[in-house]
Amino acid sequence: MNRALFINFFLLLVFIVFFPIFMALTPSAAKSSYDPQKDTLRYTGEKHLRNIRQLTFGGNNAEAYWSFDDKQLIFQSDWKKINLQDCDQIFKMNTDGSPLENGKQYMLLSTGGGRTTCSYFLPDGKIIYASTHESGAKCPESQMFAEGRYVWPLFNSYDIYIANSDGSNSTVLIGGEGYDAEATVSPDGKFIVFTSTRSGDLELWRYEIKTGKLLQLTNALGYDGGAFFSRNSKQIVWRASRPLGKEAESYKELLSNGYVEPKALNIFVMDIDGGNVKQVTNLPGANWAPFFHPDPSGKKILFCSNHHSIKEGGRRFDIFIINTDGTGLEQITNSGLFDAFPMFSFDGKKLVFCSNRNASRKPSRDTNVFVADWIENPENVDINFKSQK
Repeated sequence: MNRALFINFFLLLVFIVFFPIFMALTPSAAKSSYDPQKDTLRYTGEKHLRNIRQLTFGGNNAEAYWSFDDKQLIFQSDWKKINLQDCDQIFKMNTDGSPLENGKQYMLLSTGGGRTTCSYFLPDGKIIYASTHESGAKCPESQMFAEGRYVWPLFNSYDIYIANSDGSNSTVLIGGEGYDAEATVSPDGKFIVFTSTRSGDLELWRYEIKTGKLLQLTNALGYDGGAFFSRNSKQIVWRASRPLGKEAESYKELLSNGYVEPKALNIFVMDIDGGNVKQVTNLPGANWAPFFHPDPSGKKILFCSNHHSIKEGGRRFDIFIINTDGTGLEQITNSGLFDAFPMFSFDGKKLVFCSNRNASRKPSRDTNVFVADWIENPENVDINFKSQK
């Protein structure tokens, strides 16, 4: 055997002997880099979440959504530390908690006037959000209960605005008579889906960004809102109520007074032209805040629900995942508190959500923004995780 052949034979022998050992050790090394004891915001049973980090620390912070490059989050907040207005304003922050371009951790993007909601990034970095500021600088008055029911206000002064990434040059993008809000953008950057009362009911509409053309997507009596696009921009998922009988009459009366009761909601999917409508969940209570799993096939959906706590008053909300055919329901969060507004990062590696949890485990009504690593295939360290407190 010549020298070259001997060397090749030796290298092959080393590969055959040591490669299996290397492969066996590598996963263990990866596992050892995760320290469950440091994951103080994680609860027993949350096997798909790791390394949960808190990004806001007071007040009510909600609807935090990723920028298309996964570097920033846009959200609404009434936290007095950053918001002097008496109602929600729109802010952004870096996902790693580092200072923004202005040197601050949080940047105000809305005008500081009126009430705002439902902000979202566009692929080019611009932002959209709903606001009432052109009808007055003060927060519009509203109530949490009407006719003894918990309700959400539907201000006719809400219009949808577009602005630069720093909030400058804010102008009306979608406006007119009635409520226009709850806007999100398709990943391909072609469309915006939003909720409007322009037809007399709370319906979903599609806005084509290039042409400004509008298409009504839903037309059944009931609240249609909180819509998001699938990763391939071919489907839409949303929450909807379908009241019948006395409930339908009550729904219409509340709507005429500018309110909706988010009580009996289920999750639906459809094509982006409004066709092929399918009901995904058939659960009691409020099933809302849906978002597609990053798998391009669009076969799984995250959503928030209190169906499992109805007997205890329905105050516990958790995040669940389900197949679009209604099978495979699985609970994701398990804090025993309020967990909602889930959104996957565009690389599919992280999940942002809003929760009443905190590391001290002390009761709190504050709702804050959290980011976690998403574990698609839990390992033993995830399955056997136990809360420290």
